[in-house]
Amino acid sequence: MSLTDVIEGTRKAVDADPHNAAVSFSVANALKPGTTTEVHVKVRDHSFTVDEPPALGGTDQAANPVELALAALGSCQVITYQFWAAKRGIPLDSVKVTVDGDLDLHGFFGFSFNTRPGFGDVRVSVELEGPASRERYEDLKREVDEHCPVLDLFRNETPVSTKLT
Repeated sequence: MSLTDVIEGTRKAVDADPHNAAVSFSVANALKPGTTTEVHVKVRDHSFTVDEPPALGGTDQAANPVELALAALGSCQVITYQFWAAKRGIPLDSVKVTVDGDLDLHGFFGFSFNTRPGFGDVRVSVELEGPASRERYEDLKREVDEHCPVLDLFRNETPVSTKLT
């Protein structure tokens, strides 16, 4: 099935019932020895490991949470470029996205209460290849930046509630 088929099928389903646009995602995380975390994606039954490098007390078995956050942003950008290029009929031969982020450990370790524990700066570099004009790819970039769900998480405050059970 092509991306344009997916887009059109989704449009029809949402037009028929706007509730079809609402989707939920859920993951369960469990601590293993050290800083290793086993993650289970509930609905689609995928699992993966998260860990820290030795400098942060881990065993370096896998990427750490902030690396996965950058990976989530980069992969969401790649996917969103593919969808919006298909939607707009813009030919796209290749999409490469590099995401870099700077984090000050003063915030995470509580060494400074004036330093946020998250990224202070995130930079996204996108390389597109294809026969379309630079102007069409600039328009595509604007649409992707408006519609990428993970970029939205990075750019905008999202309500989060935490409860202890």
